[in-house]
Amino acid sequence: MSKEYIQIAFDFNNQDQFDMLVAELADLGFEGFNEEEKEQGQNDGVQLTPNIGLGAGHCKTFIISTEYIEQNMEDELNNIFNRYGLTYSKSIVKEENWNAIWESNFEPVRVDDFVGIRAHFHPHFEPAVQFEINITPKMSFGTGHHATTFTVMQLMEGLNFNGKSVYDFGTGTGILAILAEKLGASSVLAVDNDDWCIENSVENIQNNDSKVITIEKVETAIQTGKFEIVLANVNRHIIEANMLELTTVTGAGGTLILSGLLTEDQEDMIKLANNNGFNFVKVQPLNGWVSLLFTKS
Repeated sequence: MSKEYIQIAFDFNNQDQFDMLVAELADLGFEGFNEEEKEQGQNDGVQLTPNIGLGAGHCKTFIISTEYIEQNMEDELNNIFNRYGLTYSKSIVKEENWNAIWESNFEPVRVDDFVGIRAHFHPHFEPAVQFEINITPKMSFGTGHHATTFTVMQLMEGLNFNGKSVYDFGTGTGILAILAEKLGASSVLAVDNDDWCIENSVENIQNNDSKVITIEKVETAIQTGKFEIVLANVNRHIIEANMLELTTVTGAGGTLILSGLLTEDQEDMIKLANNNGFNFVKVQPLNGWVSLLFTKS
């Protein structure tokens, strides 16, 4: 029996507002944020927000309907949109219709000349990039479009992965794990707590002929071994809940990247990492989001 998904569609006024909404909705469990430009006069069944200005747009996001119902999200969703003075529409999407919806709106992502992310139906990048990643676009968070994944990849460009062990906590689509292997990692453990993410990351790893990546479903960041590079592209609450585990799995002299963080989270996250034996090295900001790079003492 196929799954059903709740689709939430809404208009937003600017990029900052959109980024804040993504953060709050992702915390609730929504995924697959499909951002579109809103053309003047366009109305696809969603009440238009007045005074749409520069950076305004339209978004559709999804969650498994059973999760939506079991967690009684209606009130939380109403509270979120009321705070921003926005409205939304809700509809049901069958699982078999999902790929067609997502693929029709999926655009390639280019991170300078470093890495390009595309689907199988896209041509190779021109001009060429150092590394291409071929993914099957599905609902999993982390296709490279969002600032969090984009800035982690920017930080990864400056690191030496050759022969290193890597832990990708909250792997999503597996993009960061795949990039780590392409950069020379000797082993990569990629984990997530979501069945859809596990399924999608396995498919993407196969699409990229990856050889050193292991996928596991987990509930926390704890592992028995230690890693030289740890990537945690999740969100503030998950990082705070797993900071002890992230500290434990990062070997002495190792590198930690934290992401899924808003600009206003930066000071608190640096303090938290410092208190756990990490030294702050660099921030990579984009559109109100930050990725933070640390080394372990």
